[in-house]
Amino acid sequence: MRAARALLGLDQKRLAEMASLSLPTVQRMEASNGVVRSNVDSLMKLVTALDQAGIELIGENAPSTGTGRGVRLKEMM
Repeated sequence: MRAARALLGLDQKRLAEMASLSLPTVQRMEASNGVVRSNVDSLMKLVTALDQAGIELIGENAPSTGTGRGVRLKEMM
């Protein structure tokens, strides 16, 4: 989430507004270690807001279908 916000130049408050979520909800989601924990409705609102803003979420071990910049955590040996 932080990487997506950085690419878009957004702070947590603006992302919360875009996703129709409260700031504490976005803060809690972003503070999750590893997998983001939230209810499905909040997660879908966030994913939709990021998608509409131009972010492509890339699943683990999935290829990107687009071109341009992206963010992925590399596998460490």
